[in-house]
Amino acid sequence: MERPNITVELPGMRLKNPVIAASGTFGFGTEYDGIYPAHLFGAIILKGTTLKPRDGNPPPRIYETPSGLINSVGLQNPGIESVYDEYLPKLQNLRESGTKVILNIAGDTVDEYEAIASICEERGMIDGIEVNLSCPNVKKGGVNFGSNPDIASKVVASVRRKTTLPVIVKLAPVVTDIGKIALSCQEAGADAISAINTLPAVVIDIDKQKLFLGGGSGGLSGSAIKPFALMQVMNIVKRVSIPVIGCGGIMNSRDAIEFIMVGARAVQIGTGLFVSLKTVENVINGLVEYLSSVRKDNISQIEGIIFNNGARRF
Repeated sequence: MERPNITVELPGMRLKNPVIAASGTFGFGTEYDGIYPAHLFGAIILKGTTLKPRDGNPPPRIYETPSGLINSVGLQNPGIESVYDEYLPKLQNLRESGTKVILNIAGDTVDEYEAIASICEERGMIDGIEVNLSCPNVKKGGVNFGSNPDIASKVVASVRRKTTLPVIVKLAPVVTDIGKIALSCQEAGADAISAINTLPAVVIDIDKQKLFLGGGSGGLSGSAIKPFALMQVMNIVKRVSIPVIGCGGIMNSRDAIEFIMVGARAVQIGTGLFVSLKTVENVINGLVEYLSSVRKDNISQIEGIIFNNGARRF
């Protein structure tokens, strides 16, 4: 049997494999030069980028849990213009190697998302945009952009109006009906959905009798959130016709296969990158080995397969 085909199609992008570096875990793509083989990824998603520079949260920013990681970085970044001036020119060789470069964008207002999208359209050098909806809308009393369909669709529509680049929308995980929000994003012009983002979490310092993280709360990632992430991806897949990118607790090839079986077209790895320098290579090799073992010649043959075996929306 020939080597199974693990290339996947996303709107406007063909990935050489379905493994993507999650935003916030691979910096701006240059920090791992000589350490981590970025060319192995199907795509990398750069750190969350805002219109203006942000200092992020005070330390401590990271806390390891028994089955995951809590981070409270606070979107530290140099701003969109600096990302274009300092980082993206250095990633063009990576793009030429076949690894796609996607920019994660965030904002405090709809206007900020729109402004960033305009800059991306004008300056290029990327293959797509991931819109982070897990941000508070400062003009609406801090309501999370991803908390309801109407707010989410306004952000997506504003970005869609300003760019012809593929638009991926990363959804907030703790919402009433994530499938409904995903559908509203699709109707507003999203090309794909990524889910889930980290779960809100806190750490208590019992010696000092206060919150441990400098930013107060943070986001929980890693193995602990995988079962919840799988369920939310299922709920999204049942509601939309655009591709879904699964993320949340993918540490090995088995985890990646589970997400693909519930309907994800591709997967993002975040916390798993901190565990081993071999994570990406192991996941890719594991996907190929599994497909060979079940005599499938294309990864698309297992995408959403659980729905053929009695699965339903929860």
